[in-house]
Amino acid sequence: MGKLIGFIGAGNMGSAIIGGILKAGIVQPDEVAVADKNAACVQKLQEQYGIVAAKDNQEVAGSADLLFLAVKPAVLYTVIDEIKEMVKEGAVVVSIAAGQPLRKLEQAFGKKLPLVRVMPNTPALVGAAMSALSPNETAQENRAMLEFLLAVFESFGKAEIVPEGLMDAVTGVSGSAPAYVFMFIEAMADAAVLGGMPRKQAYTFAAQAVLGSAKMVLETGMHPGELKDMVCSPAGTTIEAVKALEDAGFRSSVMNAVGACIEKSKAM
Repeated sequence: MGKLIGFIGAGNMGSAIIGGILKAGIVQPDEVAVADKNAACVQKLQEQYGIVAAKDNQEVAGSADLLFLAVKPAVLYTVIDEIKEMVKEGAVVVSIAAGQPLRKLEQAFGKKLPLVRVMPNTPALVGAAMSALSPNETAQENRAMLEFLLAVFESFGKAEIVPEGLMDAVTGVSGSAPAYVFMFIEAMADAAVLGGMPRKQAYTFAAQAVLGSAKMVLETGMHPGELKDMVCSPAGTTIEAVKALEDAGFRSSVMNAVGACIEKSKAM
């Protein structure tokens, strides 16, 4: 790329993004500068990848051509207030703070600049994220940068550009979804333990079943219902389990959970 990518925030998500782009060779280590109030986090990244350790947030903001705000919503606007006068002319700013709309970010900066709101999820830590990118009008004009950003997020999973109006739905169906899936895996493992399987082995079987099933949906392009039908033999064990799930309101429970998440996201 030949330009500097800056990160304010070196927590789990910031570190996952940095690791993804460096492992994919999208940028070189000396093209990445990082600042974080926790100096140990920055030092760890510097030792692991050879990135540039910045002295503070303002230094990163003043030098970055692409600036990632990888901080929690609770401190986002404090950080913006600190750096807004330092951001380079023409720099693109990316926020991964949940529930923070572009209009609010634009107001906080107090000037027109390219902004992209992104919702990744925690599987970024293992290179399997699902990320949604929503650019403001100014950022949409820079197609080359948007393509580069897609490549950045695709370096540790899948990524798509979506209208900002879908961001609350994104939060419900992918941003928060790992928690639902972890609960499902835990419940299946508990049942296997009840059936006599050792706990560690139960987690492996349950997690691999979820991983493989997800890959079948993504790689075959078949409807999930069709894939489900393939497993359900007449009068067999699987259809018996499916009936038990339906009797317990499994689908409606999932839909209600995702819906509640979406509504909470809208209210933030």
